[in-house]
Amino acid sequence: MSDDFMLDTDDLQRRMDGAMTSLKTEFASLRTGRASSSMLDPIQVDAYGQQTPINQLGTVNVPEPRMVTINVWDKSMVSKVEKAIRESGLGINPQLNGTIIMLPIPELNEERRRELTRVAAQYAEHARVAVRNVRRDGMDQVKKAKADGLSEDDQKFWEAEVQELTDKAIKAVDAALESKQVEIMQV
Repeated sequence: MSDDFMLDTDDLQRRMDGAMTSLKTEFASLRTGRASSSMLDPIQVDAYGQQTPINQLGTVNVPEPRMVTINVWDKSMVSKVEKAIRESGLGINPQLNGTIIMLPIPELNEERRRELTRVAAQYAEHARVAVRNVRRDGMDQVKKAKADGLSEDDQKFWEAEVQELTDKAIKAVDAALESKQVEIMQV
């Protein structure tokens, strides 16, 4: 029976990669002084009775490095999109021009940059916790197999495999955090 045990390392890897993908999405929403259409991704607008992402209500463009424009398709939604942006906490003041909402991206001051690096660190810590939860699940599977008759050598082998996957994932999270913090602090 113990010879039949095969830990699904591909599943563990996929779940750890999911944590990394989620982290990259969260990092994309942090503004770094440069305009990016992805900074609007987390903002939801109350449209037609449900929460809708801005990119489903209009065309989002970045015509210049410090400007994002949103061409809202439905005139009745312009004020709702503007309100959602104001209340999002991005620190951007939308300007209306008919159905086009212009978002000038102000230069980040030192205090705001430090605040954003702390937010990035929190996002990275959430990703590390997610990776460690996947590790715990893998270790629990190995312990269960040990109780079902897995040899001690096999147990140590699988635990080392899970730990190796975890170390790689944590290293990737740390590298992503470091590069994002450098990007944020860049003037």
